[in-house]
Amino acid sequence: MKLNKPEYDAVIVGSGPNGLAAAILLQQQGLQVLILEAKPTIGGGLRTAELTLPGFKHDICSAVHPLAAGSPLFKT
Repeated sequence: MKLNKPEYDAVIVGSGPNGLAAAILLQQQGLQVLILEAKPTIGGGLRTAELTLPGFKHDICSAVHPLAAGSPLFKT
């Protein structure tokens, strides 16, 4: 019995800002991309969560935000 295996041109480990940016750029070039993420949510250092009271969102690893503002990827 032959199993159908999906084929990818690139496999990216981690769905943080860099992983997602790489996936976008590769897909724009027509490549098939698979992103693997260990956590139940995507975003890495850009994730947001309710850490205290319901409805109050908190940045997790928010040190990435100043760097993201200067990234050419976010200016496109």
